[in-house]
Amino acid sequence: MIFFRYQTFRFIWLAKPTGRYLHKDHQLWAPLTLADFEAINRCEKSLPKNFNFAGDVLDQWSQKEKTGERPANPALWWVNGKGDEVKWSFEELGFLSRKAANVLTKPCGLKRGDRVAVILPRIPEWWLINVACMRTGLVFMPGTTQLRAKDILYRLRASKAKCIVASEEVVPAVESIVSECPDLKTKLLVSPCSQNGWLSFQELFQSTSAEHSCVETGSQEPMAIYFTSGTTGSPKMAQHSQSSLGIGYTLCGRYWLDLKSSDIIWNISDTGWIKAAIGSVFSSWLQGACVFVHRMAQFDTDTFLDTLTTYPITTLCSAPTVYRMLVQKDLKRYKFKKLRHCLTGGEPLNPEVLEQWKAQTGLELYEGYGQTEVGIICANQKGQEIKSGSMGKAVLPYDVQIIDENGNILPPGKEGEIALRLKSTRPFCFFSEYVDNPEKTAATVRGDFYVTGDRGVMDSDGYFWFVGRADDVIISSGYRIGPFEVESALIEHPAVAESAVVSSPDPIRGEVVKAFVVLSAPFKSSNPEKLTLALQDHVKKSTAPYSYPRKVEFVPELPKTITGKIKRNVLRDHEWGRT
Repeated sequence: MIFFRYQTFRFIWLAKPTGRYLHKDHQLWAPLTLADFEAINRCEKSLPKNFNFAGDVLDQWSQKEKTGERPANPALWWVNGKGDEVKWSFEELGFLSRKAANVLTKPCGLKRGDRVAVILPRIPEWWLINVACMRTGLVFMPGTTQLRAKDILYRLRASKAKCIVASEEVVPAVESIVSECPDLKTKLLVSPCSQNGWLSFQELFQSTSAEHSCVETGSQEPMAIYFTSGTTGSPKMAQHSQSSLGIGYTLCGRYWLDLKSSDIIWNISDTGWIKAAIGSVFSSWLQGACVFVHRMAQFDTDTFLDTLTTYPITTLCSAPTVYRMLVQKDLKRYKFKKLRHCLTGGEPLNPEVLEQWKAQTGLELYEGYGQTEVGIICANQKGQEIKSGSMGKAVLPYDVQIIDENGNILPPGKEGEIALRLKSTRPFCFFSEYVDNPEKTAATVRGDFYVTGDRGVMDSDGYFWFVGRADDVIISSGYRIGPFEVESALIEHPAVAESAVVSSPDPIRGEVVKAFVVLSAPFKSSNPEKLTLALQDHVKKSTAPYSYPRKVEFVPELPKTITGKIKRNVLRDHEWGRT
């Protein structure tokens, strides 16, 4: 891949400064600073009319590298555990992303506002393509490489994507459905191999120019779309603006992640989820920190621990599932080089895991809670007391409350929905909308509040505890799984007459997918173990493999209720011992 050719690359300084110092009216302006971004987050300063993360943040850090105002840390440090390594400074990232921007706009023929599906594993090109989209005003739509053909088809058609950027393992799935995507004009392959009908990113990148002027995007102009699962129907398209992602995570980077430009953060997340954008792009690079990445296609505790002992990682962020696996090891045997700050989020953290991690490493675990739509909502931050089992306190600029079904604020200790109070205007760090779904967008507001769909409790000190989802979404190992998607896959199998999918408790993953299945007549005498494996395999092939039911129970009938939601509620309460 192209990064091997550029890992030792050093380039000639461009004659023009990389920072953007001119508006369209050619009046000189001072570049926005980190202090400006923090003031905007605190609502002490207005959002600028125009903003572009690549031009206004990354290129400014590039300037600071030249003047010695930033340490010599790389901006991106990538390893694959096989001896290959990539280190890019901010200036190198700028140079290479300009070349990538020219690939997207010239041979790919993409124009500002076009939507680009990006389905790549943890390889350096994922960062290049994302930054290139920012430079050109393209709307990037990350997706996990675990998506199956049906998932990709839905995303391409719903978004009217003009281009897909993918790695070779995704090609067969794309080829099987591409004829059903009339809006798709370009397929760009990131691989050392070639593929008929696909443009080669590697070949185009090598021959293209690095001369590119960053588009002056509006602060509220679309930057990215994330597909987020719900209780019913297909995933919704949550659209974020240039500023909601590019400025909105400034305080998160400073106070929750506790980053400085001398830090090296390792954020473990699939590239398809917004957590990768939060921890491995925006929060980190706003603070000028180094983003560390390990290719690690499959999680392995020994590889993970060896990495922490080998590299000077200062900050670690991962889902609770990872920490649950790590504390089963004798961690006192390992000497982590520089690790000082550990974070977790994406699913509830068990108090016992927090205690075991601290007992074995001497380090606290700082849990955070957030959503694709609005970012980090609550967090345990440095300097605050950590209450075991709590998600911490509300973070700026949010006023977080617990409300009832009528939008009334509940007193401390009372369970209700976690909600964010809306001011006179919608916070800039919110998602813009669910694309082409005004009803779902409107449904997130109840009176003066944005409702998260999660239930919780707040104590008298302002600490929040997560109780569970108000809907049926399953959160397993940090993945959001909609039961409807799994039920739809199951019903396609001839053995399934009816099914209901709920969460089930699990000591490692927190919760897992469980399917209650009513068999069709010809399969009622089938071997249950073999049929369970067949159904699991079927779901893995039909939709993203992380969605498959790890538990299957065959039942003579399901609860007789009017709606699927009530049916699931009955079964879930039984599964969790609440009946």
